Amino acid sequence: MFEQITRQQYINIETFRKNGQSVRTPVWFVLEDNTIFVRTIADSGKVKRIRRQKQVNIAPCKVDGTLLGEWMPGNACEVIDETTAQKVDRMLDHKYGLMKKIFALGSMLQKKKYTVLKITGEQ
Repeated sequence: MFEQITRQQYINIETFRKNGQSVRTPVWFVLEDNTIFVRTIADSGKVKRIRRQKQVNIAPCKVDGTLLGEWMPGNACEVIDETTAQKVDRMLDHKYGLMKKIFALGSMLQKKKYTVLKITGEQ
């Protein structure tokens, strides 16, 4: 289902506010078994919006959010399993290397809490 993002560095996640207005956010991601995983700040707006409405759209994009492909519908939820969260973190380390480690260090120094989002194809 997510073939168009397999070689991409970023995806744009489109979430929706209570009033229906969409919010698009470019993020790093990893893909495993047709499931997308995203590590993000636990109290971010996108996490709050996904808690309220699980339907999202995703598309491959550049770092600035410029689309590189078509939107695809999906369903998102938070991963609360610590084992999965650690696995995703290792996968992100492998994919993004030094840049990911630098961001992780900055976040650790700022004591930010993270969560993992799991995105699957729309059912």
